[in-house]
Amino acid sequence: MRILRIFIALTLILITNNTISAQSKNTVINEPVAIKELVNKKKQVNTSTIVNDKYKIQIFYGKNSDANAAISRFKRSFPSTNATIIYTNPSYKVLVGNYKTRLDAERNLKIIQKEFDNALLIYPGK
Repeated sequence: MRILRIFIALTLILITNNTISAQSKNTVINEPVAIKELVNKKKQVNTSTIVNDKYKIQIFYGKNSDANAAISRFKRSFPSTNATIIYTNPSYKVLVGNYKTRLDAERNLKIIQKEFDNALLIYPGK
């Protein structure tokens, strides 16, 4: 009889201990606003740097600060042409334009080379 009482007491203790220490189903994650802003900026960068099968002109290759200066200088000179910065380890590239044919790209390359001497034509799709 004493063994039965001890068994029942231990069983009740184990059952109540299990329900007390169980985790709740609701998990709340509190992340700072700065993290959300960074994630949104990363999404914008990823959508603007889609590599496709069109010709582009590379006007700069180097450090991030110099790449930002080059892209702002390019946007002042050629506001209607799109430009993006792409990171390729360990440097940054500034790619401009989105040309379907090589002929269009070469025509614009001649114009861009007047201001950016090191500009070159690339085909990022391959």
